[in-house]
Amino acid sequence: MLVVLCDMTSYAEALREVSAARGEIPARRAYPGYLYSDLASLYERCGRLRGRPGSVTLLPVLTMPAGDITHPVPDLTGYITEGQIVLSAETPGYPPIDPLSSLSRLMRHGVGPGRTRADHLDLAGQLLAALARVRQVRELAEIVGESALGEADHRYLDFATAFRTGLAGQGSTDDRALDDTLDRAWQVLGRLPRAELTLLPDSALDAHGIG
Repeated sequence: MLVVLCDMTSYAEALREVSAARGEIPARRAYPGYLYSDLASLYERCGRLRGRPGSVTLLPVLTMPAGDITHPVPDLTGYITEGQIVLSAETPGYPPIDPLSSLSRLMRHGVGPGRTRADHLDLAGQLLAALARVRQVRELAEIVGESALGEADHRYLDFATAFRTGLAGQGSTDDRALDDTLDRAWQVLGRLPRAELTLLPDSALDAHGIG
């Protein structure tokens, strides 16, 4: 069973109004002090059912007031759920996922040999490292101009375009298998010099023809 909870920010704001009407002592940003435990009581209903087949998956959806990820509602939600997918209006393409703000603290326990693919975790780490470097390159380009960037920096900008169009970009009707996604990740990382792919083993780089 999949349960979509939307919008948790509106729920939290209603909880704040009820708390204020009761005269309760406010906490962070006037939200009640029990906001964390209240959200946890909702989110932690997911899981398997004892003695029955199947499971319950919860997908809480919320808006970030003024785009502030440190706002109590997204901050507490991310802490309770151990992960988050952040959509940003500044991210081009569809879906507009901000990969550097998104995270999963439990990912390493659910991927790898016997679960997904042996190269899954290494690929994810290398992609995030490359995207962090892209952010630095773009900040540098704003100062010195893109024409003043070195060859490696231009390769990172090319990687960023390939990542957005060839890997992250996905239509609402697309049905992409995990193996296809991981193969696309290798193709995107192939835009970078081999010397930059320090988080991937040489044997895997050789197997995928990255020189």
